Amino acid sequence: MGAAKFIRGLVRRIDTAQLTVVVNTGDDETFYGLHVSPDIDTVTYTLAGAVNRAQGWGLDGESFNMLPALERFYGKPWFGLGDRDLATHLYRTDRMRQGASLTQITAEIAQAFGVKSRILPMSDDRARTFVKLRGRHAIPFQEYFVRGRARGVVEKIELRGIADARPTPAVLDAIRKSAAVILAPSNPFVSLGPILQLKGVRESLRQVKSSVAAISPIVGGKTIKGPADKMLRGLGIEVSPLGVARIYRDIVGLFVLDNADKRYVEPIERLGMRALATDTIMTTPERAAELAKVVLQALQV
Repeated sequence: MGAAKFIRGLVRRIDTAQLTVVVNTGDDETFYGLHVSPDIDTVTYTLAGAVNRAQGWGLDGESFNMLPALERFYGKPWFGLGDRDLATHLYRTDRMRQGASLTQITAEIAQAFGVKSRILPMSDDRARTFVKLRGRHAIPFQEYFVRGRARGVVEKIELRGIADARPTPAVLDAIRKSAAVILAPSNPFVSLGPILQLKGVRESLRQVKSSVAAISPIVGGKTIKGPADKMLRGLGIEVSPLGVARIYRDIVGLFVLDNADKRYVEPIERLGMRALATDTIMTTPERAAELAKVVLQALQV
């Protein structure tokens, strides 16, 4: 998860209590009757210093004894839920049944993990990401990404329920009042796309465009991790930083790309935004911190 890696570096450069992270919930899914919010949990565990860095998700030092036991009743599992991770999902689901909002529950979980930053679900309304593959009907994102290992040619991304979903006032307020807004090097369709399609979000970003930066998830014609390159190609969009920049041209004032793609600086600037080439490969927390420093300095934060 590019966002989690960037966050790991960002908190080395700013006061964690000043950080607000708006998180996609289009990937949320129900497993064994439990509401699972993969992106929220990854951000929470990362900020708590408890994430499994090798995997990029789940808790460090996790055990997996429950899944084999569940297999007896539900069949072979395909989504990894660790034993301690299940406690998070149990709590979330129980609180939702009590009527608490996802925003409130996320704050409670973050507090329980000792996280000082504010983590905001993009919405308290349900909106789900579906992926339409060539020759197949649309399937939920987790089935495409985890169960199907992101195989197949992507023809369309569907965000079901997005027209009726609304960002929380806290989300819009954070965008309008933050010193800087940074779109992490995440998938522009299934990680950032659901957030950007919520009513009012894009408009709010346009109002503060000069303070908005985006980091390209594409380096040298491919992604470091994840299916963003496959999705760009399948949707007929150029697999390059320029292709991504075109998606953000109305909301981003600064576009950050890797040194390997310097040739795209001028074409990107012709879109009406500043472009900055630097080292965007975050192989260590130190390199992620250096990238955060460069971006913050460019935004004059």
